[in-house]
Amino acid sequence: MPHDHDDHAHHLLPSDPELKLKALEQILLDKGLVQAEAIDEIIDSYAHKIGPHRGAELVARAWTDIAFKEQLFENTDAVITEMGFSGRQGEHVVIVENTPECHNLVVCTLCSCYPWPLLGIPPSWYKSDAYRSRAVSEPRTVLAEFGLELAEDVSVRVWDSTAEIRYLVLPMPPDEISGLSWQDAAQYVSRDAMIGTAIAAAPLPDKG
Repeated sequence: MPHDHDDHAHHLLPSDPELKLKALEQILLDKGLVQAEAIDEIIDSYAHKIGPHRGAELVARAWTDIAFKEQLFENTDAVITEMGFSGRQGEHVVIVENTPECHNLVVCTLCSCYPWPLLGIPPSWYKSDAYRSRAVSEPRTVLAEFGLELAEDVSVRVWDSTAEIRYLVLPMPPDEISGLSWQDAAQYVSRDAMIGTAIAAAPLPDKG
């Protein structure tokens, strides 16, 4: 939509969230408030050390160990802490389980609250205005746009993450994981499945 030309300050930062973040990073660098090496180290940690493989381990253990799953639901934060997966932006996590009757979808309508210690860096679409508003008003349409078509008799429950509570979806286990170790089962768990925009499925073949 067109904007008033007098609103110059509003246009100092790009509209896209990722470009805004890049512009803010450059400002901090120019002012000497942060070092590029420190930013790179933080990004590398969340992308490779703290990434969604942590959440995938949590899910796969719950799939393959009923006692672990019971403990996870009874005392989620304690289990996550014991596994060494706790941290900032993940102080209180609630696990919501998909069933044949109900599919769960996570959104943050106010900003981009997200369980960083379990899923790593949030995807850009999670932070977008479109996802934050439409996931609540038309969740089935949003899921369809992600390629996830749900049967009419499956209800959709939307969970709004906040600074106090962050949600993680426990997807239904695919038939293929029967008899697998949690390490192998974890390969079927994607970041999007733990947000609720996908279901657990066999990993795509490596094209490399």
